[in-house]
Amino acid sequence: MNRIVETDAPEAFAQELVQVSNILPRRIEANPDNVDKGLAKLVLTLIELIRKLMEKQAMRRVENRSLTDEEIERVGETLMKLEQKMGELKQVFGLKDEDLNLHLGPLGDLM
Repeated sequence: MNRIVETDAPEAFAQELVQVSNILPRRIEANPDNVDKGLAKLVLTLIELIRKLMEKQAMRRVENRSLTDEEIERVGETLMKLEQKMGELKQVFGLKDEDLNLHLGPLGDLM
């Protein structure tokens, strides 16, 4: 949900800034003890997004019959291995499926 604010309305622009600033954290948690988990969460979230996109593309290609049986088998095996590896990494870093998401403020969640 993108909002357009007229530049000739400074009050509206200021109000918009206040609304956006309420979404952002007031303080960044810079803790050396959890930097690994935070980085892993970000990286795994991006990988999960890419995996979901790959899965949708593969399903679309299967439905359009643009893949051979061998390619379907290879894509399926690759996606299963990726999902297994993601599970292992989530376990190592103590993350759950619901942790792998990004809140985009007024736009909602990424996934």
